[in-house]
Amino acid sequence: MALGKSTAVVIGSFALGESDRVVTFFSRQHGKIRGVARAARRIKSKFSGALELLTLGELIFFDTGRSELVRVDHFDVLRPFARVREDLERLGQAAWMAECVGRLTAERDPNVAVYGLLLRALKALEAGAPPRRVAVVFGVRLMDALGHRLRVDACVGCGRRDVFGRGPLIVDVEAGGLVCEACANAVPGLLRLGSGSVATLRRLRGLAWDEAVGMRLGSAEDELRQLLDRQVALLIGQPMRTSRFVREIERFSGERG
Repeated sequence: MALGKSTAVVIGSFALGESDRVVTFFSRQHGKIRGVARAARRIKSKFSGALELLTLGELIFFDTGRSELVRVDHFDVLRPFARVREDLERLGQAAWMAECVGRLTAERDPNVAVYGLLLRALKALEAGAPPRRVAVVFGVRLMDALGHRLRVDACVGCGRRDVFGRGPLIVDVEAGGLVCEACANAVPGLLRLGSGSVATLRRLRGLAWDEAVGMRLGSAEDELRQLLDRQVALLIGQPMRTSRFVREIERFSGERG
């Protein structure tokens, strides 16, 4: 039985049996790990609330080698990110980011860049940065870190660079980037983005994290979020569960405003 240890963020969980919980972590040393926390749902559990979504902690687990699930021994809280969970908008965007990591990464595949990106995003949300902007910056960088960067410098159909005007640009997510009008005619239902949104996407890729989160995105924020939702849905084969939750929160906030 191998002992494992790593800092990790809780990115999901569900109940198992009468008192146990299956928890998904994204760890620095081991990537995504799923484990059983025995008696975690009992009132006097040793975990006592430590396994809340988005909590950063020191994970200690045992791997028997007989199952994909490890046995969670301890999870000592380092940073609870309680302020993120206390606000619906922050929680919704953070849950979306956690689902992106959980659905787009493989088991036991370490990726320090993704781990660091998730931590920076949670810290930004806790510090009061605009939640939707943080999620968009996170999503753009996550796609790059996982090798899913869309090409925006030439048509992915014909390869030409001189076919884009100042009007809306067309993105074929499945093909991997921008397409010209001629190439787009053969494919229905493609996404159209303003040229300003594509320029913003290019700029976000080159800025430092703090500069990107501090940048006002304007109308590009909505279009880039739509692009990210479509890209993730294509990669996982279905719409994100948290995308609907986020839309409901935004609708509710709009009605209140």
